[in-house]
Amino acid sequence: MCQYNLIRADRKTVSLKITKDGNVEVRAPRSAAKTWIDEFVRSKEKWIEQRLVAVQERQEQREEFTVTYGSRLLWRGAEYPLIGETEGNRIWLDDAGFHLPAGRDADTLKYNVIRLYKIYAKPYLTERTLHFAKLMGVLPAAVKVTDAKTRWGSCSGKKSINFSWRLMMAEDDVIDAVVVHELAHIKEMNHSPAFWAIVESILPDYKQRQAKLKALQKKLAAEDWD
Repeated sequence: MCQYNLIRADRKTVSLKITKDGNVEVRAPRSAAKTWIDEFVRSKEKWIEQRLVAVQERQEQREEFTVTYGSRLLWRGAEYPLIGETEGNRIWLDDAGFHLPAGRDADTLKYNVIRLYKIYAKPYLTERTLHFAKLMGVLPAAVKVTDAKTRWGSCSGKKSINFSWRLMMAEDDVIDAVVVHELAHIKEMNHSPAFWAIVESILPDYKQRQAKLKALQKKLAAEDWD
């Protein structure tokens, strides 16, 4: 039987999770017998093995990931090349691609590509947020671009809307879905039926957009943008 980390809690069911670093985590009721938990884990060994292989493959892909001249980078759902410019030190993004000075190493390139995402994300996301805020009858206190790794967006108790710069890799309709999601939290700070009713009233196809966002999340899981 595989090794696992056991976490006991005030709960009625047993759950099994493979963490990002490849550990097996089991959450169980405080009263559950260890022998019963062991048997539960044994019954899931095939699934655990498959998940551990997938985690290892994803980790290897992350370690091999690099940003270099000629790389194809996502911006609003489309791929653009990273172009090395032989004159000047200016960086910019346009319809031709990501423009950075030539002769830089991979770490410097990735750092500056992320800078470009942040620079160009701010006006775009602000415009989309204000557009939907008017339709929804809400007023955000601020729109910010963050380095968030696990959340596409968030809404603070003070009505400040935050977006990860990574969101700019998504298609426009997916970006809009995240914008509407966070604005809906100004009215409903939860994920209740009332919250989803607000989202659906603006975007009836939000579930399809969510599916595309999950696909992007899976892709980025194999890329090291940290």
